Amino acid sequence: MTSMRIRRLTYAALYLAIAMVLPFITGQIPEIGSMLCPMHIPALLCGFMCGWPWGLAVGFIAPLLRSVLFGMPTLFPGAVSMAFELAVYGGMAGYLYHRLPRKRGVVYAVLILSMIAGRVVWGAVRVILAGLSDSAFTWALFLAGAVTNAIPGIILQLVLIPVLVLAMERAGLSLNSGKTQKSV
Repeated sequence: MTSMRIRRLTYAALYLAIAMVLPFITGQIPEIGSMLCPMHIPALLCGFMCGWPWGLAVGFIAPLLRSVLFGMPTLFPGAVSMAFELAVYGGMAGYLYHRLPRKRGVVYAVLILSMIAGRVVWGAVRVILAGLSDSAFTWALFLAGAVTNAIPGIILQLVLIPVLVLAMERAGLSLNSGKTQKSV
């Protein structure tokens, strides 16, 4: 195993650990704790910092593992649909950020595109799961789950993720591309 691969694996494990713990911290704010979407942050950061395969893997595993270990989110349909959503977040963030030129605003563009794609995938998976369980998943439920109830989390992600990505890159902690970051 190469040194860079070991570093990516270590970083991914740290992001996965953060995804396990962060909901406990935000859960202490009952009014908005779950609306802050705490597991989304480590999945996105892992994609930005480690690359798409690692972001995809952490995003997919985090909700399922947290459901099995702690019972939250509920496995079906919550953790299953979140697994696909967060996999898209981490995968797209890593892929697009690696492929696009590092110009002003690219972090925001990648973040917004990843968030939209993840929410669309979440909705599609929820529709499929609703069909399998003979329940309904309406347009109103999609809007509530993907947008309305998630507004605090969306704002937090739009403020926090770019700041963290740029700070970690300045510190030489990004492993997504050898072309534009300092080596670790």
